[in-house]
Amino acid sequence: MAEITVDEVLLLLNEHHLLIESQFNDPRLSFEQIAYNSQVVSDRCLFFCKGNFRPEYLMDAQKHGATGYMSETRYNNVLIPGIIVKNIQKSMSLISAAFFGFPQNNLPTIAYTGTKGKTTSAYFTKAILDRTYNKRVGLFSTINTVVGPAKSDVVKSSLTTPESLDLFTNMAAVVKNGMSHLVMEVSSQAYKKNRVYNLHYDVGVFLNISPDHIGRNEHPTFADYLHCKEQLLVNSDRCILNADGTHLKDIYYAAKATTQPENIYIYGRQKAQTATEFPLDFQYRSLADSLTNNKIELKAVSEKAKQLDIDGVYEIGIPGDYNEGNGVAAAITSGLMHAGKDDIKYGLAHTTVPGRMEIYRTKTHGTIYVDYAHNYGSLHAVLDFLKKQSPSGKVVVLTGSTGDKGIDRRSGLGKAINESANVAYLTTDDPATEDPKVIAQEIATHIDRDKVSVSYIADRKTAITKAVNESQKGDVIVIAGKGHDAFQKINGKNIPFEGDASIVANLVKGL
Repeated sequence: MAEITVDEVLLLLNEHHLLIESQFNDPRLSFEQIAYNSQVVSDRCLFFCKGNFRPEYLMDAQKHGATGYMSETRYNNVLIPGIIVKNIQKSMSLISAAFFGFPQNNLPTIAYTGTKGKTTSAYFTKAILDRTYNKRVGLFSTINTVVGPAKSDVVKSSLTTPESLDLFTNMAAVVKNGMSHLVMEVSSQAYKKNRVYNLHYDVGVFLNISPDHIGRNEHPTFADYLHCKEQLLVNSDRCILNADGTHLKDIYYAAKATTQPENIYIYGRQKAQTATEFPLDFQYRSLADSLTNNKIELKAVSEKAKQLDIDGVYEIGIPGDYNEGNGVAAAITSGLMHAGKDDIKYGLAHTTVPGRMEIYRTKTHGTIYVDYAHNYGSLHAVLDFLKKQSPSGKVVVLTGSTGDKGIDRRSGLGKAINESANVAYLTTDDPATEDPKVIAQEIATHIDRDKVSVSYIADRKTAITKAVNESQKGDVIVIAGKGHDAFQKINGKNIPFEGDASIVANLVKGL
């Protein structure tokens, strides 16, 4: 049973210069539970006062059996003693790791960050390593959390990177279930909110960066967004960087701050001139790309890259030329984890990602793609690829944008639509406290209506139905943003929603 004493807690907090005051008289007192939700508190629990906290939550935790609390604020109206800290998020991450016996020490961990491609790259890597390690690879992704080999060990994720307590709870389950490795996505918000404070990774991968998550309640500037993402590299033993992305110099030196150059691998597309400030360790080139799959050739350039022995031709089972780079990142990462060529070939060719470029074909209407694309980078990549593949048909896109966060995405979505689409249906997508029509209008201000036919339909299912039914043979229809999400976030509530993929599948059956 997991347990931690007051003395152990205070020692850790002191080591990290987080402790302000302890109100405990007996350092030997132990906690058998830690929690930040008062509704799950039981006896001998240390309760964390975090986030949008209200004093009544602490009173409720005390009533349910909490024997201590940790907070940045002293509360004098409770009977239980407190531990006052400088930063509750950092403190909760530290104590959560210790409570579960530092599970990361027993689990080789691969972490991905990037504005786009994290989920697909993580799924590629899991598919490869599952082949190498007999399906014993855990996964913490935007879509699913996988803590063990059984079906019951797979649950839908609520955040790309969960709160530290939930993260280490899941990590401990991965270790307990005998999994050999963990692949996880790490968001910029995870560092902004200190959800992964003091967590280190065996391999950290920086896929790309473009403006996103900038606005109220998120990152105040792009510089802050970049800085937060770079922290993954600062906390990784080995780093993999994409030379085809922007800000490579900044990203490289962030990695080099804590990682020796021989443990930094740089990959990129083969170009006529490859002499750069940072020579490539791996080059790749596209041999074929279509609406169904891709084929690439990967070549090691540097001596350290050649030692991995992963040169070869690989088929990638998920369409989109932008997925070639994701496949290369997964191949290199898996090579570092001792996967062989055959495992890499199998994994890249057989990976499926729920809600990522899912293809639905019809006989008399267009081909429908369901994808989670929700910002400029991801939507531009999808639409640009499909436009090149289907020059004779129209490109139809349906999307919306989230409320109360990712405000900058709206202009990006409009820009991507304007560049590559012929028809746009704007609709509802997790509007939170905002009016979805106002969100759609903000997207539409960045679309030239002389080039693109734009309409607004508030009900998402109705909008999807219209987009599919009015399409013609040869058209491509992109249903973007929600994939398999079973809820719409409206006014603080999760409203049940059928899911884009389910709606499309049923429409196609009818056609």
